[in-house]
Amino acid sequence: MPGSSEEEERARFEALVAEAAAVSVDGWDFSWLDGRATEQRPSWGYARAMADRLGRAQAALDIQTGGGEVLASAPKLPPVTVATESWPPNIARATALLHPRGAVVVADADEPPLPFGDAAFDLVVSRHPVTTWWAEIARVLKPGGTYFSQQVGPASVFELVEYFLGPRPPEARGARDPQRARADAEAAGLDVVDLRPETLRTEFFDIGAVVYFLRKVIWMVPGFTVEQYRPQLAALHHLIKTEGPFVAHTTRFLIEARKPQQP
Repeated sequence: MPGSSEEEERARFEALVAEAAAVSVDGWDFSWLDGRATEQRPSWGYARAMADRLGRAQAALDIQTGGGEVLASAPKLPPVTVATESWPPNIARATALLHPRGAVVVADADEPPLPFGDAAFDLVVSRHPVTTWWAEIARVLKPGGTYFSQQVGPASVFELVEYFLGPRPPEARGARDPQRARADAEAAGLDVVDLRPETLRTEFFDIGAVVYFLRKVIWMVPGFTVEQYRPQLAALHHLIKTEGPFVAHTTRFLIEARKPQQP
């Protein structure tokens, strides 16, 4: 029938979008995207390196733990392990995951001050923090303690961001510069012992993956809803169908900083 393929494609678009709009985006587990999107992984293997440091620590803090999945992946946790999180669904998820491991989850607004005393931890970790409060990290670290973090770098996945929002101003593109992180860490009195940036290929194979990603990573397109961006989503669905996966580039950097021993 004439027009039937167009109607079928429209129905497929609606089904993909509806499925991605209905699925839970709680926690920091992206397994729903298996087979629908891929992201190249940084060469340093953050979870493995974090686990190695946790295995040698006595008291550790995981800032902005999300659903606790990354921290829970470590085979051994220190005798004192604390995680902070601000989003209520993630707090519940992280509590269920980490309490059986002996770790405490603290509800925290992700703003200074951290709800801990001075020199409370010999290790502070954080994967993809929204903001890094360097002065607070320095305060809660013991002398000789370490901050170890994988962070989102500048203009990450901006091909997708700018598809929906248009060209971003220079200050948005330049935010999260690893060299600025170095300067801020040093200004807080920490010694940066490792700083490694990488640019990584990301591919979205269907429009459902795009919807899920933007619902989960809420700062990419702030206020994203399917209803508001339906025309752009429909056009992107057609682009993926005719030209193949939508390709973007993720930026990440690893930073490790130490608090000097007291003289």
